[in-house]
Amino acid sequence: MSTATDPLAALALLPGVPESVEDTRTAVDRLLGHRTMRRRSMDISAESALRGARASAALEGVDWSLEEIRRRTDYSSSRDDGGAVVAGALRLSAEIGTLLGTWGHSPLQVLARLHVVAAADAVPAEALGRPRRDDESSAGQLPADEVAARLDGLSRLLLAPSAAPAVVVAAVTHGEILSLAPFGWGNGLIARAAQRIVLITRGLDPKGAAVPEVGHLELGVDGYAEALRAYESGTAEGVATWIRHCAEAMTLGARESVAVCEAVMRGI
Repeated sequence: MSTATDPLAALALLPGVPESVEDTRTAVDRLLGHRTMRRRSMDISAESALRGARASAALEGVDWSLEEIRRRTDYSSSRDDGGAVVAGALRLSAEIGTLLGTWGHSPLQVLARLHVVAAADAVPAEALGRPRRDDESSAGQLPADEVAARLDGLSRLLLAPSAAPAVVVAAVTHGEILSLAPFGWGNGLIARAAQRIVLITRGLDPKGAAVPEVGHLELGVDGYAEALRAYESGTAEGVATWIRHCAEAMTLGARESVAVCEAVMRGI
């Protein structure tokens, strides 16, 4: 398939992207080949989900420790200190596995479900699972009709055959959702959950063992925002910057899980 009919594959050829994709593949292959993964992959994937949820909440400004998240069982009394964000992130991490099959034929349905799951404690029931209306939008956000059109375009792009690496597809999915902010609450959490779904369903990380959210957090909240602004510029350089940033985050997230594997092997 030519890049003229495969726009995602064309993005994979932007400056620096092939090298970043290769670095990520090497890091993920090292993780998946670790002997702890062969013996205890479910434990590593569960830890990845927990660490990913914590990091995703931290990227929203709610930076709880892993110990705090493990200790708490009820977040309803902690909304003032970000409990709804943490709870939403944790619910998303638990829901991803049930949505993998649906993503391949109806990504918009999955996005709606992700919003229902993430925002259950944060928005009225009638707002769950539907894109925001213009009267629910903040200054500077795209009009609702433009958001709907671009979401439809994203869906068609994801459903079309593509030779693009999973990292590239995940980065575009992640960036589009963040840029569009289609929902009234939780767009960052949803974008990062969608990123995970793409990385799993496109075969890069089939067990969901890496922690790309931790990678994004390690690269810094400011760096994350700066890379997103580059993507939103729409220039080839800007899009390449965002894809490289996402690839580096996934590389760091794979290394995070290798460290977890080593700790499990040592019995820590």
